[in-house]
Amino acid sequence: MKTLFVNGNVINVFSEEIEKNNILIENGKIIGVGNYANDSADEIIDLNGKYVCPGLIDGHIHIESTMLLPSELAKISLAHGTTTIIADPHEIANVCGKDGIDFMIEASKNLPFDVYFMLPSCVPATPFDESFSNLTADELTGFYASPKVLGLAEMMNYVGVVNKDQEIFNKIEDAKYFSKRINGHAPLLSGELLDKYISAGIKDDHECSNLNEALEKLKKGMHIMIRQGTSARNLSALIPLFKKPYSNRCMLVTDDKHPADLLNNGHIDSIIRQSVSLGADVISAIKMATLIPAEYFHLEGYGAIAPSYNADFVVFDNLEDFNVLDVYKNGNKVVENKQTLPFTTPHIKKFLYEKTKSSFNLSPLTESDFIISPKTGSVRIIKTIKNELLTEEIIKPLDFSKANGIDIDSDVIKIAVFERHNGTGHRAVCYINGLTIKDGAIATSVSHDSHNLIIAGANEKDMALAGNTVINAGGGLAVVKNGKVLSLMPLPIAGLMSELSAQEVASQNQALRDSVSALGIEQGIEPFMTTAFISLAVIPHLKITTNGLIDVDKQELVDLFV
Repeated sequence: MKTLFVNGNVINVFSEEIEKNNILIENGKIIGVGNYANDSADEIIDLNGKYVCPGLIDGHIHIESTMLLPSELAKISLAHGTTTIIADPHEIANVCGKDGIDFMIEASKNLPFDVYFMLPSCVPATPFDESFSNLTADELTGFYASPKVLGLAEMMNYVGVVNKDQEIFNKIEDAKYFSKRINGHAPLLSGELLDKYISAGIKDDHECSNLNEALEKLKKGMHIMIRQGTSARNLSALIPLFKKPYSNRCMLVTDDKHPADLLNNGHIDSIIRQSVSLGADVISAIKMATLIPAEYFHLEGYGAIAPSYNADFVVFDNLEDFNVLDVYKNGNKVVENKQTLPFTTPHIKKFLYEKTKSSFNLSPLTESDFIISPKTGSVRIIKTIKNELLTEEIIKPLDFSKANGIDIDSDVIKIAVFERHNGTGHRAVCYINGLTIKDGAIATSVSHDSHNLIIAGANEKDMALAGNTVINAGGGLAVVKNGKVLSLMPLPIAGLMSELSAQEVASQNQALRDSVSALGIEQGIEPFMTTAFISLAVIPHLKITTNGLIDVDKQELVDLFV
């Protein structure tokens, strides 16, 4: 059966023009674009002058960070014009090993929404992290047989790359052998170290937080993923990249985005709207969200409206608001008037499902677990940076005669990480600035990338309660104040994802955000997403893992007291 879409303003991502054209499709493929007559098809769909662009592609996302199962993410993302994502399942792989990768592949099958995967390269991310398992090159190799696997995910261990760590190079060489892409993750890496990193075969990066960093990487042949997520928001700093010659080597990604943001603000369509508001050309933005990622990841048939391409396209009403109305996937309507149409949810094998539901091996916490024995001298304090994953180091003396060093007036509170996978009993406690918590505590099992339990708070009693609330829930996020749980978002799937609908999860997500205001947190700060990255010891400069404080630049443990 042939279907002809008539009277459309079609975005041509090759010529970067808008063309008045008809689109002829058959068996899920576009077979013609041009002045086709109505009698050339069995069915006619009149677009009435609306705009049509290829289905949007998110070139780098962690499904687990949306806290949704893939089927629920599909419902939201499709309604915002995203028809394809390229996911890195390293979050669940840190918690469940190879079974976690299998779980995500199973949970993504037969959706009206393409989910491709990059294999986790760093489980754990560094030798300082404690994950459930340590995935080797040999354990990953078998996954390359899947047509849904496009390559090796973000190589966070840049120290291992530049120092030619053998296990790291085994993973890189395997990806090359199968002619797959290798994602980068190299915040602030520059000069000769960057040269070594790229020379290993790593050709993209999504961690650029300033224009000079991005330009150096572009000039050295990398593709840049412009990230605009919930916590890391690099769009405004990188808006000049939407112009030629840079735009042809850049793509739009979310990386980590919470469900309330997806539901309320959108997915890749939101980045397009924001870029246009900042002065970017809308056609360039659409190309960066379609053709560029498709060609980069060798996704033949994706990213354009042209003969032989998949009939994946978005119908929207104007260029300024990019207001998605209808979406077609393989020629089938999957979104009608902004509403995703019903589809069958994938069946997940029982043993994989059960594996994800037993991810906590941690005893109840007490106030004493958070006490720091004072020493002479000053203390290293992690300083967070608003809307960035980067941190800085503050060194200053603290008064341990009051509140065990906590100084609310100076915005210095405690943060702690507890190993939760293997029952080691390992923990670390230090101080943090920038979360603006003035009372109470928050706790979360979403703690990149090993996903141990991380807790931040203004007093030890509430910190213990927050942590135990998450433990008892089998994972999740909690807000506590004055010995009372203000809100809880259970995440029973590996301590990372919910079993509920997208709307229910987004509602819980919003309730958490509303409740943190009771802790005195300043508006515009997303404490859970910020806290989740405080334990990721591959993003400069000072982080905390279960082994203690890490100087990320030197990749070494450092003492709390100086």
